[in-house]
Amino acid sequence: MRFDAGRFFGRAWLALAVAAGLVSPAAAQAVQGSGSTFAQPIISTWARDFLRDRADGNDFVANEGGIDYEPVGSLAGILRLSQPEVDFAASDAPLPPEEVEKRGLAQFPIVLGGLAAVANLDGLRAGELRLDGVVLAEIYLGRITRWNDPAIARINPELQLPDQPISVVHRSDGSGSTLTWTRFLSASSQEWREKLGADTLIDWPTGIAAKGSSGVIEAIRNTRGAIGYVEFGQVVRAGLAYAQIRNRAGSFVTPSPESFAATASAADWDPAKDFYVHLTDVDAADAYPLAAATFVLMHRRERSAARTRRTLAFLSFALDKGAPTAAALGYVPLPDDLVAKVKDHWRAALPGAAEY
Repeated sequence: MRFDAGRFFGRAWLALAVAAGLVSPAAAQAVQGSGSTFAQPIISTWARDFLRDRADGNDFVANEGGIDYEPVGSLAGILRLSQPEVDFAASDAPLPPEEVEKRGLAQFPIVLGGLAAVANLDGLRAGELRLDGVVLAEIYLGRITRWNDPAIARINPELQLPDQPISVVHRSDGSGSTLTWTRFLSASSQEWREKLGADTLIDWPTGIAAKGSSGVIEAIRNTRGAIGYVEFGQVVRAGLAYAQIRNRAGSFVTPSPESFAATASAADWDPAKDFYVHLTDVDAADAYPLAAATFVLMHRRERSAARTRRTLAFLSFALDKGAPTAAALGYVPLPDDLVAKVKDHWRAALPGAAEY
């Protein structure tokens, strides 16, 4: 029999490590999360950085299973939380307090951001186009069908808009981004509000359906004249042109981390209401009307003490050390006072949270 030195010394090292208590004989299961595609880039990056932080410069992390996150959309993420193997859901569609209590959950924000209205028009630069909720509702109702329509031209007198069909793109899956988008349309258009309303899933009157943020980006990129809605950071990284949006005060506001932060600072983050707030409802002079927050939902009743602790360790890392990464990706980290409220909420609502 041929002697395999690599295998022998690998097994010997593992046996010594187990004996010394550096690792357990059975590797820890990964923390399982699912939900928002809006927040998928930052959650995935935090998951990678979390393991590096735990390794503290080493190649090996003792008894650490990592973070396994599935970007299936906010609605599917909340539904999957009923499965015993799922530890947390991430959603851009917060549940009302009574629903949070009914499901036995804790809910809290983890990162802030915003949607951008994206257009694929030749020569259009980011921030040049202006749109408002009335025009967007008419486009998504199928009433405004060409880019040089007088309603669009009226708020863009400096642009030469093409006589080109508008191809509407929307999400096919249950999405917090869709809820944010349709809340804005509902607030701007009585017809939209009465016929379609605001929800994570909509019976769209027109348009191309695409799954997830990446699917919407791909559909817009491949369709001349397309319009759609996607998380701002992903739009910037994809190199797509986005619009200024008119807010309640009548100002056209460009999506940016600064405008998202200004909107969030005017919101009422109440732990007694499980932080339930929609940033589209914020009425302030500099508010960006398509700002959004991603919320994490976890079961109050402990399912696995070890996995609950690992989930909270990851989320604590995200709040304590993940702010620079979030900012680099176009998100807005929670301000310090909101982080303190979230952690106080953990300690009151979740088993094993005292150390975090």
